[in-house]
Amino acid sequence: MTTRKTALISLMIAATFTMPLAAQQPRPAAIPSIDDRTSGMKKMDGYFPLHWDERSGSLYLEIARLDQDFLFSTGLSAGLGSNDIGLDRGRGGAGRIVQFQRVGPRVMLVQSNQNFRSSSKNPLERKSVEDSFAKSILWGFDVQAESGGRVLVNATDFFLRDINGAGGSLRPGNYRVDRTRSAFYLPNTRNFPKNTEVDVTLTFVNEATGGGGGGGGGPTQGPQ
Repeated sequence: MTTRKTALISLMIAATFTMPLAAQQPRPAAIPSIDDRTSGMKKMDGYFPLHWDERSGSLYLEIARLDQDFLFSTGLSAGLGSNDIGLDRGRGGAGRIVQFQRVGPRVMLVQSNQNFRSSSKNPLERKSVEDSFAKSILWGFDVQAESGGRVLVNATDFFLRDINGAGGSLRPGNYRVDRTRSAFYLPNTRNFPKNTEVDVTLTFVNEATGGGGGGGGGPTQGPQ
């Protein structure tokens, strides 16, 4: 009985797919406009416009400058008050020259090689040097909305993480970001014509103690 049922089902499927394939494929959902997607959110205009969703605690990034280099830098806007740990206010992270690149339904944050360049005027030689060193894909975003060449991405997960590697300075144990006690620090999240600043408060927990902290695990702040 089992064999017969299987054969019958197979025939039914085969018969169903005799119709043109295009008729069987559902159309992808239309991507909303940025105005529709951000309705009710607080907008902060600037270099990269920001949209703050108070209800979900999410921060959206509006990108019009695709394929254009910009400087991405990080640092701590507040410290822990302990010289031994070294997480002091003003501690800076590495500055990186990056750009947003769109690939289909996603936007990639790409860091190109800046350490090795060719001084040759031969485009083939310059291309050879460029291809010899890999680019770094720092993050991938799903496109949430688009309008007139501008795209909107949800940047919440990108910002609410340990970009500076602060957890590696906390001892003893292994520390990770506790998302339930981390959030955007809106008083210091600001936008200007030539730069965008995002500030977050991160709480670190000691995995060895089941998330109880265990010393040095207080919140740290820093523009990301």
